[in-house]
Amino acid sequence: MTESDGIVIVGGGLAGAKAAEGAREAGWEGPITLIGAEPYLPYERPPLTKGLLQGGDGPEAAFVHPDGWDAEHGVELRLGVRAASIDPDAHIVTTEGGRTVPFSKLVLATGSAARRPELPGADLPEVFTVRTMSDSLALRERLRPGARLAIVGSSWIGAETAASARQRGAEVTLVGRGAELLERVLGREIGAFFSRIHREHGVDLRLGLDATAIEGGDHVTGLRLSDGSLVEVDTVVLGIGADPSTGLAEAAGLAVDHGVLADERLATSHPDVLVAGDIANAQHPVLGRRLRIEHWANALEQGLAAGRNAAGADRPYELLPFFFSDQYDTGMEYSGWPVSFDEVVFRGSPDDGEFVAFQLADGVVVGGANVNVWDVNEHVQALLRAARPVRREVLADPGVDPADWVRLAVA
Repeated sequence: MTESDGIVIVGGGLAGAKAAEGAREAGWEGPITLIGAEPYLPYERPPLTKGLLQGGDGPEAAFVHPDGWDAEHGVELRLGVRAASIDPDAHIVTTEGGRTVPFSKLVLATGSAARRPELPGADLPEVFTVRTMSDSLALRERLRPGARLAIVGSSWIGAETAASARQRGAEVTLVGRGAELLERVLGREIGAFFSRIHREHGVDLRLGLDATAIEGGDHVTGLRLSDGSLVEVDTVVLGIGADPSTGLAEAAGLAVDHGVLADERLATSHPDVLVAGDIANAQHPVLGRRLRIEHWANALEQGLAAGRNAAGADRPYELLPFFFSDQYDTGMEYSGWPVSFDEVVFRGSPDDGEFVAFQLADGVVVGGANVNVWDVNEHVQALLRAARPVRREVLADPGVDPADWVRLAVA
């Protein structure tokens, strides 16, 4: 095979690394080239707000594959190199240095970029996002006993960063628009549980508020809030979400709408370009709608699937959305992608710190979270796949074996 017969992957994160792995698993024997903008070996992001930020882990703990995996599997890594453009019809990727890389199949896995709001003072040197390895390593240096940290954003990045900062001894104030932490995804009932555990660990939650300015001359001295109050801090983290990095795809003429549009097999509007991870807005064959998912499990599994399909597998990607979160001594797994839900059924109690919460829409389970309860997630997913009304009393009964949920609860 010539270089032009190879698979090229643009993106050095989890999805990109797994695409290379998936292609080799599927029997691809031709060249594979991975182009990554960062200088690090391909890495996954959960450690950035957990072990790496807490200081217990080094960068290598986040690497997708051990050093040397690429050489062993015939994957050429071009790290610290940005792709400047792609020409799908000519089957060429051009890097910022002007070098061209031909391909037979291309996998785009360019991920997302952290949002930086137009907030006065957001350009001060002590203002961070937590999106890259460099972000996490730099922030870690500032998290020490007595440090005063403000976090803007009450979703996953904000909550996990708050937990890690408190474990390093920093004083933490978290500002968010919702009435509870994580309310947008988990709803108010489950969100209230996470709000409580953060307060119990000493986080000052300022919920229902916006940040209006970061104050200071040359350095951060405070965060001004929408109620007029000032929080005196020396470090600020912006955790208000991320936007898919679709610039390359748009410039190449691929169909883009809140991500790069793809079919069930992760093929974009050009048949020789596939997509995986944060930028993929792909049709889901089970849920019957497009999903763009910014979570670890999706990057891992979708990357593998895109690599396999680039190698000729031609299979739909049908795994249900799944993610996890670790905060203090609380672990949670969640499955589903509810557009909306109108009811939450609990098995166990949030007051006890161990429970399963089922989110229902018109009596059908559309999402489920297991908190400090393990080995039940596959059964939550079985309920999601059943997609039929359930008997609430069965789900709430702690005496029912989770393996029997579908058999006993589905109407």
